[in-house]
Amino acid sequence: MPPSSSERECLRDTFVSQNGWFGATTTALQPDASFRRYFRLERAGVSAMLMDAPPMHEQITPFITIAHHLNELGLVAPEIYHHDKNNGFILMEDFGDNTFTQLLNAGTNETNLYRSAVDVLIRLQKNPAAIQINVPSYNRQTLIDESLLMPDWYYPAVRGDHVTTRIRQDYIDAWHQVLNHLPALDPTLVLRDFHIDNLIQVNRGDVAGQCGLLDFQDAVIGPPAYDLMSLLEDARRDISPESVESMLRHYLSSMPDIDPDLFISSYHVLGLQRHCKVAGIFTRLATRDAKPAYRQHLPRVLKLMSLRLDHPLVMPIREWFDQHLPEVPNRESIT
Repeated sequence: MPPSSSERECLRDTFVSQNGWFGATTTALQPDASFRRYFRLERAGVSAMLMDAPPMHEQITPFITIAHHLNELGLVAPEIYHHDKNNGFILMEDFGDNTFTQLLNAGTNETNLYRSAVDVLIRLQKNPAAIQINVPSYNRQTLIDESLLMPDWYYPAVRGDHVTTRIRQDYIDAWHQVLNHLPALDPTLVLRDFHIDNLIQVNRGDVAGQCGLLDFQDAVIGPPAYDLMSLLEDARRDISPESVESMLRHYLSSMPDIDPDLFISSYHVLGLQRHCKVAGIFTRLATRDAKPAYRQHLPRVLKLMSLRLDHPLVMPIREWFDQHLPEVPNRESIT
């Protein structure tokens, strides 16, 4: 039986006290879409960040391992001070409050922030040591399993009934057809949730060093287009077409060993896969997890999805939507 909230609080206080932060002021931060919670500890002008990740829902070992790996690669992830793997606590470096989301909302120049994020990906993907880490592969089955969040959660929410076995299998078959033609590019470390909510401004030297990484525990080895697509096709924020084109050009000009046509084709396919996944996740968060705020992002996700459905490589999925959710490809009907 998992500990109660009061028992969890006692465990947390004990961990904090045993690691030198007894008496610190504790401030809870805004929760995210996961089961993790974050607290800022402050004492005598010094701060640290506490991650509370209940072991029945979250494992902290990947975060610790990948944070160390990213720092070894010359990127900026929080330094881990102390951890308790059994109970799911991490005490780590506090990067402050200047997330890219906060900065953009305050009017900071969009181009400069996105450029620093793209430079992180360039540095990461140019380093052959990036893939020298034991993390899962972003393989075909994982891509399909994630995309199934669309028929499993979004479809019943809008149709009022569960998807039938036949319709669901048709969706799986269509994705197999699409992934048969996914361009084969050299794999890299994919951080997987690389978007502005998970990036924060820090001061560590060059442009890439100004971008701190906050969320990477689900990293995998997979296609290089995924993280750039995740950044530029943000489920929570509209990005100007000019910025998208500028960032794509900057990335491709910095990665001369990547075939631009193959990369863009991969970008389209992976974009559709992610948008299907995210539409399902946001629907699940709103319905099962009582987090209705995520509904506000669904129109943007569906419009991004409709754009990707126009690409020739994804025609089998387009045909499935035309038959079962025709309002999605018809982006003018999405509000």
